[in-house]
Amino acid sequence: MIKVNVERDESRSIHTFSMSGHADSGPYGYDLVCAGASAVSFGAVNAIAVLCDTELIIDMEEEGGYLHCAVPANISGHVREEVQLLLEGMLVSLQTIAEQYGEHITIID
Repeated sequence: MIKVNVERDESRSIHTFSMSGHADSGPYGYDLVCAGASAVSFGAVNAIAVLCDTELIIDMEEEGGYLHCAVPANISGHVREEVQLLLEGMLVSLQTIAEQYGEHITIID
């Protein structure tokens, strides 16, 4: 199962998120839940890098199965709002996947 953990600060902004595990909803290379969750999360990380000119602090395993991202503390104002919007959009997309495939992905927010 993929476990998504979202941590928020006192203002309810997303401070970090992590994804761990494997969906095991299909054979390797054909696991649609894994592919969907990966596309959504890496798409958000890449969108933040390109559209907000902000690099998240990333820790991940080369073999897959683990991604941890933290929002840098030194961003503020409009850029912080844009980063948060993209992260909230990522979360909505992951929740949509979890609604359909809850036996393979869980989200703690």
